[in-house]
Amino acid sequence: MSKILIGLLFSLPLFADLFPVTTQSTITNANNNILQISPAFPVNGMSGIIIHTYKDGASAATTAAVQNENGILTIIDSPLMENGKLPQIATKAIVGDKVIGGYLYDNVLLLAPNQNTYNEITSKYKKNWINPDNYASFISQKRDGVPTKENLSSFAKSYQVGLIAIVKKDSIVIYDPLSQRIISKEPFATQTQTQTPFFSNFEKVRTGWFGSTVDENYYTLMEQIN
Repeated sequence: MSKILIGLLFSLPLFADLFPVTTQSTITNANNNILQISPAFPVNGMSGIIIHTYKDGASAATTAAVQNENGILTIIDSPLMENGKLPQIATKAIVGDKVIGGYLYDNVLLLAPNQNTYNEITSKYKKNWINPDNYASFISQKRDGVPTKENLSSFAKSYQVGLIAIVKKDSIVIYDPLSQRIISKEPFATQTQTQTPFFSNFEKVRTGWFGSTVDENYYTLMEQIN
């Protein structure tokens, strides 16, 4: 069995304002895919990883879960890493296992309509901002061309991204690519200048196998992620 060893999990920072707080909890009840934890995650829709400590003292992230209601989690039937060649950990979540809500939430990809907006937001919040060029290249290679829930989830697992910040019309939302839920939102002025499909240093992002380019409106594309 291959274990994903976890280090320094319990010294994770706390975030305020728009970004939910990272939380350490404990499983108090486990019934198949339904878990009860204490304390609850700060917001519903927030994902977390289950940490199991084995008899030899090693700790591993065994699975992920999402809080659908206060203190009640559902196991996410999806691998933690984007690598089909790695065997999946079969350890079941049990009472006493630790849960890290908001794991990797400090690693954020921002989808913004233009460079000025991108600079404004990344200057305001001290996060480990993932370069949008990486995501633009990722979806171009996949021939998707536009952001989707599926390729955001795949990119997040490949690049260790915890959150996606998305500038929409009149708001900025925080999207958890693991739970595929919007978990936070605040007002933000609509921008008139937009780059398609989002701000990056790529002039064009390819879509389809014949090399066509994306020409849909930025806000139209972002509204599809909800």
